[in-house]
Amino acid sequence: MEEFRANYITEADIQRIKELGFNSVRPALNSRLFITEEENPKFIDEGFILLDSLINWCKNHNVYVIIDMHGAPGGQTGQNIDDSPKDEPELFMYEKKQDLLVEFWQKIAEKYKNEPIVAAYNLLNEPLPEHTGAAEKYKHMLVPLYERLIKEIRKIDQKHMITIEGYNWSNNWSLFSKPLDNNIFYQFHYYCWDRPDNLNSINYFLKKRDTLNTPVWVGETGEKGNTIYWATAQYFETNNIGFSFWPWKKMDTQNTPYSIKKPENWDVIAEYSNGGEKPDTIIAEIALTEFLENIKLKNCMFFPDVVNAVFYRVPGKIEAENYGHLGFNKSYFVSDTSERSPHYRKWEPVKIEVNDSTKEQFWSEQWVVLNADEWLEYQFDAERAKEYSTELKIYCDSDGKVAEFIVNDNMQVVSLNSKGWNEVKLETQSLKSKNNKLRIIAKNQLKIDWIRFND
Repeated sequence: MEEFRANYITEADIQRIKELGFNSVRPALNSRLFITEEENPKFIDEGFILLDSLINWCKNHNVYVIIDMHGAPGGQTGQNIDDSPKDEPELFMYEKKQDLLVEFWQKIAEKYKNEPIVAAYNLLNEPLPEHTGAAEKYKHMLVPLYERLIKEIRKIDQKHMITIEGYNWSNNWSLFSKPLDNNIFYQFHYYCWDRPDNLNSINYFLKKRDTLNTPVWVGETGEKGNTIYWATAQYFETNNIGFSFWPWKKMDTQNTPYSIKKPENWDVIAEYSNGGEKPDTIIAEIALTEFLENIKLKNCMFFPDVVNAVFYRVPGKIEAENYGHLGFNKSYFVSDTSERSPHYRKWEPVKIEVNDSTKEQFWSEQWVVLNADEWLEYQFDAERAKEYSTELKIYCDSDGKVAEFIVNDNMQVVSLNSKGWNEVKLETQSLKSKNNKLRIIAKNQLKIDWIRFND
């Protein structure tokens, strides 16, 4: 485990995170690295040494740190996300576990109270899920625990921000009726698990922000695909909400900034961990040794399209359903405002249809339907200010002039030589590094699948 912890996140990772445009990290603390599990627990140095190293790397590269209590003493969820020893939310079952958490945060506050690269203390990650009954049983204890933690932290550290989460995977804020501190922000987690893809509304959290008069932040989002990444990033930023992408790298993925190559025979080890046959010792040793090498950043596969989607920038593909979030007559115009999409952006009147695809994949394909004189507008950045080749996938039952395509006030006509679906090569477009605008105006009824800007 020591080699895994030494290799998985290094200064090279932090340097790369900064280079790509991210400005903060949210390290997930597991209390088992800081506290022994004996009858009379003691604090140990291992976890603090790792955290110190991370914070020093972040200082070197000007990346803020939000310290996340991901696995509290005893576990706060009873699920695998916090490494709960007995699959129970023991933090809320035993007062001594709460005392230990208070002492843990006191030590963190004492250690980092004068460290400006530490931005905030995330007191508890995703406490008390509803589906297990844990929330119903223990949720009355959550706010008093937060109040106790804040009181003890503020005796030591009056400078750093504090962030707290609701119960049920962070997202039930019904217990929060007033700010618990004068330097606090509330946190929710945003995952769009539905298929077909559905961009979930955040109005609940926006209303709570107004009621509480405190900032809100998305502590986790990701684990899906580029369509959702682009949409959520713009959705959050349009509403003045920052966010943290989860995770930085993962094994055998295409939807994270970096992917760890799966070692040969890794599936044999995974099957054994789930109760399968024990693998040969030599095979297991070779696979685990390969894994420890593969997790180093230099050996991982980079997916620039994922990062560009998170920052809604090109080169890359803009899905048609990811028009802006400024509302009617600003990001879109449609004549029938009673229309609603059945799945994606269900609160808006732009018609979005799901592709009748049988592909077995984690995300779905959708397109936008426009009538004559209706339009969509997109805002996006570019990696560099330069000329980009441009393509458009579009459907129309007629040929000839079907749309106007306007990029930063440069208009060109979209004409089709045949009916049906067409991938149209358009004029090269000159893009700025920031704040590009694209408007597509329909001249006939049409469907738009995507727009692509290429180097």
